Amino acid sequence: MSSHLSADHPAAQPPGNGSVEALISQARRLRGDVDAVRRDSQEDAADPRGRWQRALYDLALHQLTDLDAHLAQLRDGPAPAPRPGSLLSRVGSAEWNLLTDEAEWSGELFHILGRDPASVPLSLDELPSLVLAEDRPKLTAMVTDCLVDARPIDGEFRVVHPDGAVRTVHMMGEPVLDADGSTASMWAVLRDVSELRRSQRTLSETRDSLRQPPPPPWHELLRFPDGGRPGLDLAAAHLPSASAAGPRSRYDGWYDACPLGADGETLLTVGDFEHPGVEAHGPAVVIGALRGLALAGIRPARLGDRLGAWGGATALPPVRAGVYCGYRPLTRTLMWAHARGPAPLLFRGGTGRELSGQDGPSGQAETPLEAGDLLLLHTEALEPDAVARLLSLAPRLTGADSARDAVRIVTRELGEAPGRRDVCVLVARVTP
Repeated sequence: MSSHLSADHPAAQPPGNGSVEALISQARRLRGDVDAVRRDSQEDAADPRGRWQRALYDLALHQLTDLDAHLAQLRDGPAPAPRPGSLLSRVGSAEWNLLTDEAEWSGELFHILGRDPASVPLSLDELPSLVLAEDRPKLTAMVTDCLVDARPIDGEFRVVHPDGAVRTVHMMGEPVLDADGSTASMWAVLRDVSELRRSQRTLSETRDSLRQPPPPPWHELLRFPDGGRPGLDLAAAHLPSASAAGPRSRYDGWYDACPLGADGETLLTVGDFEHPGVEAHGPAVVIGALRGLALAGIRPARLGDRLGAWGGATALPPVRAGVYCGYRPLTRTLMWAHARGPAPLLFRGGTGRELSGQDGPSGQAETPLEAGDLLLLHTEALEPDAVARLLSLAPRLTGADSARDAVRIVTRELGEAPGRRDVCVLVARVTP
């Protein structure tokens, strides 16, 4: 059996320069086409799919650039130094003679493995000393299989350079057999694939992010637990406009209920935006701002003004109208104010009415509530007779078993209204 030739002595002659030049021209045309498509694409860096597309384009361009470099090496001979940032250009070779225990490394292999080119090449027994501890068993198994069972080597491991840098190395090799069929030496080609693997990880991560379900809408995050807040049974709903189709991705308003302290006080807010069709994150931003203001001690009468002041200096979507309430369960007192928004509706004993009056210079009203009272807050995106229609539901609402049942009654009534715009409603029933 004839012996294999080492990696530094290829068995076949390289193709003629004319053939290589043609390949180089094709590779460069393809790289230019890919780059043009990438520049013409409109991927959004803030969007997971846009990041995935960008990573895929970048990986393809890196690989085509390295293909060009490899083809140029076929034409011109080995490059004196690797190109910085290249994915695949760092390639080295080695042969280990098992009979003389000598090793021959190409100059590039010293750089790949982080060794001084003036040093002595390491033997196969010494090679694992450069490898990350957890990867040493993998390298040992590959070399053993090659030397004992004549299996080709094709695997990766990580090496640690003297400066602490960790690089990923891909190794391919075969045993070199003597005339008797015994393993006389082993040759291998090694390349630094650190940048390639990093680009592939980026691509994989962006692809995985595409597979993740989108975050739930803000109103899904505000489901009130059974029992609501102390002294209140809570439920709420957002009804898209009668003409809306498809998933809810834009909103005209918001609702929220937030605890304010250890005494059980609760902030209740409902409102709508100056410009309809705010993106899905808009309500969450406004809710966060309102909660921050209320927890800082800002009372309902001032919330609308402070929110408006913040909106002028931040990315908060402008608020058109809102109703802001604070409920104290110990005294069953509702403190409320509305900034151009509709007043709360109070249902008691089978009848309903719209709360009115704002006491004192603060513009904040206080209304005593009783067990069994039902409070309905809503946005102003209702047709003119909607309030009268809601008040006519008083017997059914006060007889409802829970705030959730009351919301179902309201949404069923509003859902039948022709030409209805987006509506947010919040129901709070006073519990014993």
